[in-house]
Amino acid sequence: MFKTRITEMLGIQYPIICGGMSFITRAELAAAISNAGGFGIITSAHLETPKALADEIRKTKSLTDKPFGVNINMFPSVKPIANKEFVEVIIDEGIKAVETSGHRSPEEYVPRLKEGKVIIIHKAATVRHCLKGQETGADIVTIVGMENGGATGMEDVSTLVLTPILVDAAKVPVIAGGGFGDGRGLMAALALGAEGIVMGTRFMATQECPIQPNYKE
Repeated sequence: MFKTRITEMLGIQYPIICGGMSFITRAELAAAISNAGGFGIITSAHLETPKALADEIRKTKSLTDKPFGVNINMFPSVKPIANKEFVEVIIDEGIKAVETSGHRSPEEYVPRLKEGKVIIIHKAATVRHCLKGQETGADIVTIVGMENGGATGMEDVSTLVLTPILVDAAKVPVIAGGGFGDGRGLMAALALGAEGIVMGTRFMATQECPIQPNYKE
């Protein structure tokens, strides 16, 4: 059993956080990760309406009694995303933590999330954006390097380089993401000073992941 500030803050057994993946990290996968001792996350952007998010949260609760979180997408979108309404749903449903992802600061959502006693994890691809998230009130910051399967920014710097730089600069706990898929990667991240890892692609091969079987192969 691992013990870091991440496990203590999120109430989990292992410092392994599910990477938010649109259309993929839904109730079944998030619940399976939480049941296994990690921290499952469901994505909100593809759910489109507050009711759809509430339904997905309740479905997740029916599959696990362990903590899980919700991802709030702050990247540019062709269609408007109802993030303010999603925040209200998250608070009403008693969600443990929110992962805000994108190059924008989570500042506009921080006061309400703090009122609702929701832990804020801000994920970004640069040290400066992570530190801006910390400055505006994030409780945890996640740095993702160019190995990350999602948005990696424009700087093409690896997780191996970014993680210790952020650890040295940040006052809050750091999660590292990008290229992690097993226990060796977790131990490497901890050695670099991170207190947890975020994994996405590895979970796509699981039975609970709702993607086409040939893609899993």
